[in-house]
Amino acid sequence: MTPLERRATLGLGSVYSLRMLGMFMVLPVITTYGMALQGASETLIGLAIGIYGLMQAVFQIPFGLWSDKIGRKPLIVIGLILFALGSVLAAVSHSIWGVILGRALQGSGAIAAAVMALLSDLTREQNRTKAMAFIGVSFGITFAVAMGLGPVITHAFGLNGLFWLIALLSLVGIAITLFLVPNSSQHVLNRESGMVSGGFRLVLTNPQLLKLNVCIFCMHVLLMATFVALPIELQASGLPVSKHWLVYSITMLAGFIAIIPLIIYAEKAHRMRRVLIGSVGVLLLAECVLWQASARLWFLVAGVQLFFIAFNLVEALLPSLVSKESPAGYKGTAMGVYSTSQFLGVAAGGIISGWLAEHLAVSAVFLAGAFLCVLWGVVCVSMREPPYLANVRLALPNEWVDAEDLQRQLLQQAGVCQALVAADEGGVYLKIDKQLTTRQQLEAFLAAYSNKSD
Repeated sequence: MTPLERRATLGLGSVYSLRMLGMFMVLPVITTYGMALQGASETLIGLAIGIYGLMQAVFQIPFGLWSDKIGRKPLIVIGLILFALGSVLAAVSHSIWGVILGRALQGSGAIAAAVMALLSDLTREQNRTKAMAFIGVSFGITFAVAMGLGPVITHAFGLNGLFWLIALLSLVGIAITLFLVPNSSQHVLNRESGMVSGGFRLVLTNPQLLKLNVCIFCMHVLLMATFVALPIELQASGLPVSKHWLVYSITMLAGFIAIIPLIIYAEKAHRMRRVLIGSVGVLLLAECVLWQASARLWFLVAGVQLFFIAFNLVEALLPSLVSKESPAGYKGTAMGVYSTSQFLGVAAGGIISGWLAEHLAVSAVFLAGAFLCVLWGVVCVSMREPPYLANVRLALPNEWVDAEDLQRQLLQQAGVCQALVAADEGGVYLKIDKQLTTRQQLEAFLAAYSNKSD
């Protein structure tokens, strides 16, 4: 990477991580500390958790499309300002309704798509995958850190203090965006990371992508439901709220270590479907253990450990599956719909589990999660093994080519399974078998074709 590419990757990775840190730190504490707010109930706590996801789902795709029109950096700054204002509103509120409104305002600043689009503008084709992988890894690390840090900070400074810190992190993110992240001289419409308004129908009618959207929806329903019910159960088991971070941190770290060989096996042995089905089975077991724990601490710890092993594995597998199943040139659009489904799961999980905890019992949340796992498993069994192809975007040396002829000739090249020539965007999008061809070979073919066209 060039120095500019490293600045862009580190800067945008930091912005993304700070934003995610602020979002995740609230999860393990709002159920317990939030009950002290005026007018609080389990249903309203669930709403406070879920409304963030609902607003993200509403604005995720529009923000991604708007970034092409008004600019990446301005949209990122606007999103971070909204997140900061929502954090301040939650920090100064003493009622649950103030926190709910603050969380809604936080969620309205959906910057993920704009961050990825700006990263595409600032990195070259050969380094873009590495840059995006860095942000993906930072997401996992941030989640693990937030699980431990949120309870510690809240115990020391209260829920209001946590929201003030989140507001401060948002301001730091704005400063990094303005002063550390380089300015882009041009907007590169990269369909691998950006959304194409005309591509939603193609993505939404793809059966395999729809099933993957169901998968991420179910996963985040379970995640939010867990963080509505689990803190209550841990507290009932006699574990002080100030010590909950130990359970989250240890089980999350062990979960990360446990999944490494499974991810390697799934990818190398072409068994991603099998591993995904197995992960749902482990989640079902986790929900059953948590359901039967009856406030017994070590049963709860065992259930949480099973949950985080499966959660980390599913979170690693699903984006890769979406990438493999998305048509050439529509990965960014597929990921936009996938992210929307994820946040709809956040909304549904928080709201439904809060209602169940108040009107039935906390254990009913885990029982409902077990039933959801059964339904989810049926969806996974109906899936096919994905095509193990790589997405490649190549810059078009000469935009005055015959797009149909070039596309036809690309499809005749060994290892090229899908091709989309977007001459007006200056890009060629391919799905390739890396065992049969390489980026360098295809770049050489494009250069030769362009010279012939001239």
